[in-house]
Amino acid sequence: MSYASETSLVPIRPPGEDELPHDDGEPMESDRHRKQMLLLIESLDLFWKDRDDVYVSGNMAIYFSELQTMKNDFRGPDVFVVLDTVRRDRKSWVVWQENGRTPDLVIELLSESTESVDRGEKMRVYAKLLRVPEYFLFDPMKNVLEGYALDISSRGYRPMVSSADGELVSQQLGLRLGVRDGLYLASRGSWLRWLDPEGRVLPTAEEQARAAEEQARAAEERAQALADKLAAYEKRFGPLT
Repeated sequence: MSYASETSLVPIRPPGEDELPHDDGEPMESDRHRKQMLLLIESLDLFWKDRDDVYVSGNMAIYFSELQTMKNDFRGPDVFVVLDTVRRDRKSWVVWQENGRTPDLVIELLSESTESVDRGEKMRVYAKLLRVPEYFLFDPMKNVLEGYALDISSRGYRPMVSSADGELVSQQLGLRLGVRDGLYLASRGSWLRWLDPEGRVLPTAEEQARAAEEQARAAEERAQALADKLAAYEKRFGPLT
């Protein structure tokens, strides 16, 4: 009688983030695309700086099946957000290492070379396999924003209705997305921005620093104006006692 060796009874552990490739080798379409991705990630990360239950990243591989890893098919979304998770550094998002959690929101930045994939295969994967509740498409060159919400019954996306000024609401995040003019990493133009429920832009670290400088300068100017008024009064009526 033969017996199976003890090693044959040990379950094979699927590969994790340390074993799987995390760089898909696909560069961003342009410098504008790269900056737009960083802007969306930075401002949202900063807005949630005191939370440890969210994860925001981009251009990172998302693995959801072992077959996918064998096919070496791991191109990731430009921006994605996961709620109800642990905020920590990751090399890639491996669903079976994350208690089955998948993104709650994905943003793809359209370009001529990627648009057909973003509207086709990626949209299918996000809807039917990952079941991402919200999917946004933005063209940084044309400043055109589209949004799609997952319809559970059909496991497909239905278009969101935008406001009169083209803004879209993320029900998952409780925030809005809209195009605003501004300066980011020395580039001035129109950018896709996160907005709070009142329509205020979620600032970057640079914008926060500029606002703090402006507030300090305004306070200094008010103090100087008050000192000038006091000096003028004392010159006319004498020192205050």
